[in-house]
Amino acid sequence: MIWVGIVTVIMVALLGAPLFAVVLAAAMLGFLATDVNLSVVAIEIYRITDTPLLVALPLFTFAGYLMAEANTSERLMALTRAMFGWMPAGLAIVGFVACALFTALTGASGVTIVALGALLLPMLKEAGYSERYGLGLVTTSGSLGLLIFPSVPLILYGIVAQQLDVGESFTIQQLFLAGLLPVILMVSALSAWTMWRHGDAKRTRFSSREVWTSLTQAKWEVALPIVVLGGIYSGIFAISEAAALTALYVIVIEVFVYRDVALAKIPTVIRDAMVMVGSIILILGCALALTNFLVDAEVPQRLFEVIQERISSRVMFLILLNILLLLLGAILDIFSAIVIMVPLILPVAIGYGIHPLHLGIIFLANLQIGYFTPPIGMNLFIASYRFNRPVLELYAACLPFMAVLLLALLLITYIPALSLWFL
Repeated sequence: MIWVGIVTVIMVALLGAPLFAVVLAAAMLGFLATDVNLSVVAIEIYRITDTPLLVALPLFTFAGYLMAEANTSERLMALTRAMFGWMPAGLAIVGFVACALFTALTGASGVTIVALGALLLPMLKEAGYSERYGLGLVTTSGSLGLLIFPSVPLILYGIVAQQLDVGESFTIQQLFLAGLLPVILMVSALSAWTMWRHGDAKRTRFSSREVWTSLTQAKWEVALPIVVLGGIYSGIFAISEAAALTALYVIVIEVFVYRDVALAKIPTVIRDAMVMVGSIILILGCALALTNFLVDAEVPQRLFEVIQERISSRVMFLILLNILLLLLGAILDIFSAIVIMVPLILPVAIGYGIHPLHLGIIFLANLQIGYFTPPIGMNLFIASYRFNRPVLELYAACLPFMAVLLLALLLITYIPALSLWFL
């Protein structure tokens, strides 16, 4: 009977059944096989409602959707151009920084490609950059901000890892700090490579007046991470309270200060954001039920024993882990990859002496590169549709950027101090 169920689950998965249904069916089959009452599945799904950090997900997601609806992208572009446009390859550096910040604020690299790409690509062409370079920049840079507060994938990794309760404990605040140096390294590596290749590209003239004007126009959005992070690290409020403050702050500045979004538009933005959050929470609940079965069946321990028999070297384990995560990043969306794979990988990584914070940064750094890894990285198809270019052209455009980021990934993987500098 169980084998019939397993075959059925595999078939419906191949036929395109929703991911949460496949994960939930796998969990139920596992519990049935071990004679455990299926009420445990409902208990596991309900258990996530008792997670304080869960409140932060819908609030940060709503704030990101609202900022994507507003003219935040234009103000960030103007500010970063005024600050960095005078440097060699300054406009490209503007693109890297603006894309990273916008993705961090909105939580979606696809939105960054659509919103900032339309601004960046013509500007890059005008400055003398080739179209291939411009396409590569806007396609790859959309995922750079996934390691920056208040990135939703970063928070989701923290929630899943804390539920497992293995290895050294950590806070979400520490996870935010862990991502700082790695993202700076990635942006710096891309900037240095671009300076070497396109250092003679057209620059803008530095003007303190222009910097002041653009800073004045974007002052409310620039103040957001300063106020929220300052409040979190000073202990004034917790992550969930910071999320509530962020949502309220964004409503006030975008609706009443900038007036970019009409008040009547808010229900639509809430609906779109909550559809996304609902899908994440549904997958998360089902994945935790499957995780409970895997832990009861000692699957992670057995997996670690099998891997350790064949791979004794920590270095080799990390190489294989990077390859696996790059493939997963190209196949699965980032939220599904986190909730499904972290429960399996984290206990094994702990056995090799890898800190959970370091693993989280390795995990997300790989998945963000996976977004534009051929042949099926999601950003490749978003950019292909947005700019009406063949996807094969996007492959060629992204490969140099991917090579630079893979070198940065190796440093992040094998130099734990880049992620754990504050411990």
